[in-house]
Amino acid sequence: MAKADAIVVVGVGARTPLGFDAASSAAAVRAGISAIQDHPYLTDRFGQLMKVTRDAGVPAELQGADRVVEIAFSSALEALRPLLGSGYTAPISLILSTGEPRPGQPEGFASKVSAALRKQLSQHVMLEGGGSTAGGHAGGLLAIHHACKSLREGKARFCLAGGADSYFDLETLEWLDDNEQLHSEGNVFGFCPGEAAGFCLLATLPTAREFGLTPLLEIVGTSTAAEENRIKTKSVVLGEGLGAAFQFLFRDGPIDPVDRIICDMNGERYRGNEYGFAVLRNPGRFRDAADFETPADCWGDVGAASGPLFVSLVSEAVARDYQKGPLSLIWTSSENGARATVLLGAPGKRI
Repeated sequence: MAKADAIVVVGVGARTPLGFDAASSAAAVRAGISAIQDHPYLTDRFGQLMKVTRDAGVPAELQGADRVVEIAFSSALEALRPLLGSGYTAPISLILSTGEPRPGQPEGFASKVSAALRKQLSQHVMLEGGGSTAGGHAGGLLAIHHACKSLREGKARFCLAGGADSYFDLETLEWLDDNEQLHSEGNVFGFCPGEAAGFCLLATLPTAREFGLTPLLEIVGTSTAAEENRIKTKSVVLGEGLGAAFQFLFRDGPIDPVDRIICDMNGERYRGNEYGFAVLRNPGRFRDAADFETPADCWGDVGAASGPLFVSLVSEAVARDYQKGPLSLIWTSSENGARATVLLGAPGKRI
């Protein structure tokens, strides 16, 4: 049974290049459908059209913060849907992450997206508190981590935590190409940049029950750590940061091994090496450490949106009874060194 102060997921929302909601996106990933396509006109350093994924519902001319807000709004609203009809009128805390500062997403980008998104969502719910960060790949899970802390400390009754990101920007794509990060026939260890948004509505178990909301998942634990030997440096990664994040997560977690692993590996050699060393630092914690899932193969690398989207994948699997087992580990890795993990439990097993 879950503890009385357990944090539960009561709503999920997703918008990806594979679907405009959580159910369609998860179904496409489960079927192995790929949204990777040629960019309409941008070529890489090898003279080939860049391989990207994009949201077909957003006009190509919509760029910058406006594009990210357009993608984020429907996802956030989907996550809020279970609460909208419950009669709850008190403020909801919104914690949002975007990509790290980079060409196409300068300093202040996250706060600009957050302000615009709050303005749109305020027509449907009351928002108060929370914040925004340019957290990169780990950003979405960092948002969930901080949301859980706020809920446990009684600073909020409901938290909407999520990530929204888009690489579909001329400056960003050219920067990735200059850094030799784009996947192509000439660079097999690059990634296919995409765009997406994912959100989770979180509450304590007593609050969920008070408002008659069905727990979709339990947040069994969260953890964060930092990696000093970062990608795109001359240092050698030994998985110290991710390994530490796993250790922090498992320290107070259940003794049962993890049944399912979903991560933001995207084809870059660094991420695979990092995970391999992190697993070696945590023996016996995984039912099959080699059996991990990489949704970036289907919807592309979606940066800060990755973590919350992984939550929606697990939620859909549990709801439709194809989940591998009760415990799922999701992890993400930012270029700035931030590492974040979340352990998810199926509510039927622990609540």
